[in-house]
Amino acid sequence: MSKNYRAELVGVFGDPVDDNPTGVMEEAAFEACGLNYRYLTLKVTEEDFDDAMKALKALHMKGMNLTMPHKIRVIPKLDELSEAAEIIGAVNTIVVRDDGTLFGENTDGKGFVQALKNRGITPEGKNIMIFGAGGAARAISVECSLAGARKMTIVNRTKEKADELADVINTHTKTPAESCKWTPSYVIPKDVDILINATCVGFAPNINEKPDIDYDSIREGLIVCDVVFNPCEPLFLKEAAKHGAVTVNGLGMLACQGALNFTLWTGKEAPLDVMENQLRKEFEEA
Repeated sequence: MSKNYRAELVGVFGDPVDDNPTGVMEEAAFEACGLNYRYLTLKVTEEDFDDAMKALKALHMKGMNLTMPHKIRVIPKLDELSEAAEIIGAVNTIVVRDDGTLFGENTDGKGFVQALKNRGITPEGKNIMIFGAGGAARAISVECSLAGARKMTIVNRTKEKADELADVINTHTKTPAESCKWTPSYVIPKDVDILINATCVGFAPNINEKPDIDYDSIREGLIVCDVVFNPCEPLFLKEAAKHGAVTVNGLGMLACQGALNFTLWTGKEAPLDVMENQLRKEFEEA
């Protein structure tokens, strides 16, 4: 049998995309598993998106990640969506099937839920409060609701956006959701089990920023999560830990959603420890 010199191609379409770290962990995983795959980080503008989607098929790629501004505009071009992607209304992962059809998934929220499970935590039966109503908050809140959260509270500076996301959860899941306006020194209710920062507050280079809440209202044992992965331990989690909270950082979520993508594209179990270690090394050296 002759040697196969052709690599299977996956990657990400986005603009901007230069600082997207996904390729680092995916390439490390491919190497660890001995797979001849390559991950391409590709700048694709809104004007070039239609041509890029044609290239996805023309180059016989295995799949593609999508980041802003393409997560929503891609939907009409797909043949099938997962339940979560349909509810969220956004896709971050495309799988090109053997017959050429395109399947759309959103692994952001699934990655978050898996990161919790890896820490022995489940959203099932939990009262969850989430800061933000953007893409990350939408994916996480939908997946936590589908996983059986007892209640979901969306807290956002723009109340209308919080209302909209709460309506999505109430309409499409069995979890009751409510919305609240984020006011300065926001007090965390005592009945909250899991608190999530799904905003970009605290992301590098703004590492000295943290969500504006009353940190004295964080009680011992409260599970506090952050989607921020750079730095690996953002100021929000450091402050929460001082008050006895159990903290879960965004690095685990990023690695877990990357592992889900790896499996969708290759059909193989992802080396999660390799992916997470590679990300940690990347950010610690940045």
